[in-house]
Amino acid sequence: MIEIKVPELAESITEGTIAQWLKEVGEHVNQGEYIAELETDKVNVEIVAEHSGVIKEFKREPGDTVEVGEVIAVIDEAGSASASTPAAAPTEEPKKETVPAATEESSVVATSSSRPLASPAARKLAREKGIDLSAISTQDPLGRVRKQDVESYGTPTEAKPATGAPAPKKAPAAPVASDDPTKPVERVKMSRRRQTIAKRLVESQQTAAMLTTFNEVDMTAVMDVRSRRKDAFVDKNGVKLGFMSFFTKAVVSALKQFPLLNAEIQGDELLIKKYYDIGCAVSTEEGLVVPVLRDADRLSFAGIERGIGELGKKARDNKLSISDLQGGTFTITNGGVFGSLMSTPILNAPQVGILGMHKIQWRPVALDQERFENRPMMYIALSYDHRIVDGKEAVGFLVTVKSLLEDPETLLLEG
Repeated sequence: MIEIKVPELAESITEGTIAQWLKEVGEHVNQGEYIAELETDKVNVEIVAEHSGVIKEFKREPGDTVEVGEVIAVIDEAGSASASTPAAAPTEEPKKETVPAATEESSVVATSSSRPLASPAARKLAREKGIDLSAISTQDPLGRVRKQDVESYGTPTEAKPATGAPAPKKAPAAPVASDDPTKPVERVKMSRRRQTIAKRLVESQQTAAMLTTFNEVDMTAVMDVRSRRKDAFVDKNGVKLGFMSFFTKAVVSALKQFPLLNAEIQGDELLIKKYYDIGCAVSTEEGLVVPVLRDADRLSFAGIERGIGELGKKARDNKLSISDLQGGTFTITNGGVFGSLMSTPILNAPQVGILGMHKIQWRPVALDQERFENRPMMYIALSYDHRIVDGKEAVGFLVTVKSLLEDPETLLLEG
């Protein structure tokens, strides 16, 4: 008998929640096939079978919290599939699918011939809606059911009954006591990721002496460069010239001048980092994640835009690995994409600084005592840990970012 254990996830992650079993008791699995989807604080991870055999027992159920190293299933290497397990028709050769490597970044679930191919996000949404994946059609060339396919499928009552297994049942909503029956409410359990986000945001505010300082940037010069260079930039690099490359370059330059904002507190010591791994906050349906752009100081404008674009896509497709989220030294978040004019970003502990970008708003700006002109202006905010960063450094950092953005040619001169 082979025990299936929860694998090592990451240094900071010791447990997860079983989202769903991808196989059934009595079903034969091949080495390398996924048998379970595990939801952790940061990413969803598929657990693979390291040996071929027949699943004899599931020791934990979907929704259970399990720890790293815990036995969750047992496989019999010498066993044979039960009679209840659907087999492929003898007259039809099973369709061959390309099975991705067994890594945390994989988003396609390897399946037997009786299980539809689907991404973890699609499986999760289908489970929540009570929809049978085999009833959903998809336009994906490999036949994978995607999240958008589930969203556009319809209501749960339209789903067909599952073949060979009962359709997943949606957990009944918890009863909610209400003094006024005319004011209905709904109780929804927070996802593990949302619980973690809530916990860490509160911890950040409780453990750090967080302050925020503001400034505003005249975006005229940056917008002019983008307007003049956008077509040539795309033709040369295959990626659009956005605002994030300008802000990332400016932040790295300012961090070199004010190194305490690129540090963290460890006990009674300061760990001042001499590298620049910039976290880029990305909003997903399950909550905010902050993938990290490595060695941003060594990247060109095109390299930054390409890297941020790839990280954003992985976040939205639920394909981020744990390594994508670890080790950032400073974070940039852009509430402007949602229309925010001004906000106070919360520190991403253990980092001691985070820059908030906001909506570009045309406003009248005084050029001198007599002249006014409409300019594209953006408020920027720096939240910092006052335990190690003084107001003078924080303000100086933000003024440096402002100056570099208002004269973007200096970003090129500074490399």
